[in-house]
Amino acid sequence: MIPRPASESTATAQAVWLVAEREIGSKLRSKAFMISTGILLLIALAGVLIGGFASASPTPDAVAATAQTASAVEALPNVEVTEVADRDAAEQLVLTDEVIAAVVPGDGGVVILAKENAPTSLVMGLSQTPAVEILRPAGTDPFVRYLVAIGFGIVFLMAASTFGGTIAQSVVEEKQTRVVELLISAIPARALLAGKVIGNTVLAMAQIVLLVAIAVIGLIVTGQNALLAGIGAPVLWFAVFFLLGFVLLAALYAAAAAMVSRQEDIGSTTMPLMMLVMAPYFLVIFFNDNDLVLTIMSYVPFSAPVAMPVRLFVGEAQWWEPLLSLVILVVTCLGAILVGAKIYENSLLRMGARVKLADALRG
Repeated sequence: MIPRPASESTATAQAVWLVAEREIGSKLRSKAFMISTGILLLIALAGVLIGGFASASPTPDAVAATAQTASAVEALPNVEVTEVADRDAAEQLVLTDEVIAAVVPGDGGVVILAKENAPTSLVMGLSQTPAVEILRPAGTDPFVRYLVAIGFGIVFLMAASTFGGTIAQSVVEEKQTRVVELLISAIPARALLAGKVIGNTVLAMAQIVLLVAIAVIGLIVTGQNALLAGIGAPVLWFAVFFLLGFVLLAALYAAAAAMVSRQEDIGSTTMPLMMLVMAPYFLVIFFNDNDLVLTIMSYVPFSAPVAMPVRLFVGEAQWWEPLLSLVILVVTCLGAILVGAKIYENSLLRMGARVKLADALRG
């Protein structure tokens, strides 16, 4: 292969950057885009603040107690006592999450039975320091786990679908108005594709950074420092996975849109991609507590940006797993870019009826 002259490579790089600047500038000048971004940030801030204040609001702790220990537990503040017959009944209520803990008679005093973690207020509130027996190994709070999973899923879904749709509409609009013929006469098709992908990736990552900043501010304001410390590393991994996953999807969205010549036909070619974007969101909602499903999702390129950060947050992933998943995602991303570029080049100047996938691949 004969290497390109330096001047030609420089010209291509300049063309890519000009297209990227055009994509970024058009979005920043769009009132609809700026308003929707502002609303998204406000919703994110409101969600973090409401969640933080709600978790800080005191609610009575449901505690089981036998006849011998009920009087001691009832004397404690912010406690709702459920009286049981014996220790076995108390254990059953704890394990089924009907009560947060149970206080039963023990050798020379009382014993607190807890499913995962003994409530500090209950331990400190009793007149004597009781023995603590953990009935099940500690884990992440299910509610917090669910919120974190939903948060990663929503951010990935909204960013990928919004910017992916924007890329598709831009490609078809250029074909409809014949502007693409002028562009291709001046710059290579791959430079045009690269500029579109880079420009929208910059905007998407900027939104991610703003959302992270909003979340950090909200967690600090509501005093959720422990959650902030635990979610820091998963958020960084999410940003890395999101960057590669978005580039993969952006290239495929542009290629799919190049196969049609009318805005009305975009849905027919981009629907499979939309399903791939939506799948991680719904899967993480229904299976966020299923270790097997999350593990499989963390190695599938389209769902890894959501599943792997969740597994890192709850401590279920080994140190090498995100690295292996990242390698798989990088390889898939490179393959998608090559395939997408080929489809884009072979379909961009073909007007009229929808271009068949086989024809687009053959050229």
